[in-house]
Amino acid sequence: MLLTENYRELNRRLHSDNPVYGVSGRKYAGIVRQIMTQLGTSDVLDYGCGKCTLQEALGQPISNYDPCIPEFALPPRPHDIVCCTDVLEHIEPDCLEAVLADLRRLTLQVCFMTIHTGAAMKFLADGRNAHLIQEGQDWWLPRLRKAGFTIRPDSLTLKGPEILVAAMPAPYTLVGDTYRTYLGEVSGS
Repeated sequence: MLLTENYRELNRRLHSDNPVYGVSGRKYAGIVRQIMTQLGTSDVLDYGCGKCTLQEALGQPISNYDPCIPEFALPPRPHDIVCCTDVLEHIEPDCLEAVLADLRRLTLQVCFMTIHTGAAMKFLADGRNAHLIQEGQDWWLPRLRKAGFTIRPDSLTLKGPEILVAAMPAPYTLVGDTYRTYLGEVSGS
């Protein structure tokens, strides 16, 4: 289960009531454009698209998925690039494993994720902080690996309370001292 019906409704209300909830995608358009160029593809899925600001900032159509917004709630097909920005920290803890498995299933080449590690400025109608999971890199990275992602070492960035990471679905693994990745071979050291 990706989310409970109660949580879907709480998020739907927050999206509806708060014009700045679900708008962070646009901040990452430059990085996404760079990944698109490096891979030579425009096959992009914005997973947890909110108000579709990534698509707007890219200036071209992409696939949008958000289970809390009825017009974007249909399960998507796999894509070369999956963007999951400012989403994972909002996932119900009991549903995180299923969401990570879904991201893995949908990612053909690269999943670009950003994960905020602290409290949000927004609250759900039931009083909970909108960031249900407030954990650091040491907590997140093992879960991403367990879900079947290989994390490109030079993509991992800490930006204040935020983790930025490009992950490839296995079988992108360390071969000797070299990662075979979407950008070619990268030294593992």
